Amino acid sequence: MNMKIERTEDTWKQIKTLLFLCLMMLLAAAAAHAATDPAPVPADNSAKNQRDVQGGPLTPEDQSNSKPDIELTAKIRQTVVKDDALSTAAKNIKIITINGAVTLRGPVSSQAEKDSIQAKAQQIAGAGKVTNQLEIKN
Repeated sequence: MNMKIERTEDTWKQIKTLLFLCLMMLLAAAAAHAATDPAPVPADNSAKNQRDVQGGPLTPEDQSNSKPDIELTAKIRQTVVKDDALSTAAKNIKIITINGAVTLRGPVSSQAEKDSIQAKAQQIAGAGKVTNQLEIKN
């Protein structure tokens, strides 16, 4: 009987030792990986995002939570995203609606994209309801 208890204790010691070694190897690998990760590269529009934080221009956080404004924004977004002629940047512009007034912000690839998005927004929101603050990126 004593022999059986000793074996069980030895087995548990071996398991604990093995788990400890695995944990140490995992920690060492994580530390090595963290040391080799390159520094994060800021997005190419970081300066513009910083400008928005300082106040002034509308941001998506200014979007109204009223049902008509949310629906209007969604309709414009769907129309923009469905247009295969637009760049990815153009499809990701900010569309902010407050009391039926729509503001378009963000980078687009060309004047044609800027005009196209404005026309789509005006067709949905109505003439005189769209402020176009889209910027052509270089």
